[in-house]
Amino acid sequence: MPRILYIDDDLSNRLLVRRVLGASGMDVEDADNARTGIQKAVSNPPDLILMDISMPDMDGLAATAEIRSMPIICEIPIIALTANVMQGDRERTLSAGCDGYIGKPIDVDTFAEQVSQYLKLR
Repeated sequence: MPRILYIDDDLSNRLLVRRVLGASGMDVEDADNARTGIQKAVSNPPDLILMDISMPDMDGLAATAEIRSMPIICEIPIIALTANVMQGDRERTLSAGCDGYIGKPIDVDTFAEQVSQYLKLR
């Protein structure tokens, strides 16, 4: 069963993602801020990280950079899951070290398949 770590400060987003991916047989752990998410990734490395970009204290781009600098977890795929969908946002997240990009709001009918595609790249 693939293990996903979802880092997002919004509880309703975390619950929705957990429900949708859980129904598809994925084990989802979440974190409500970047620091906690990084600590969870280090202590129990997941198969994939879903990263919100707009979070208080440390945003997802800074968190991605920190993860990429840590040898124990630097190879874990990080997918930006963000409402930042303006022109250039996708490129900005990819150049910051994310391996993929999924815009919010998610499509509950296709979201699990989108995540599965990124798991296959690992």
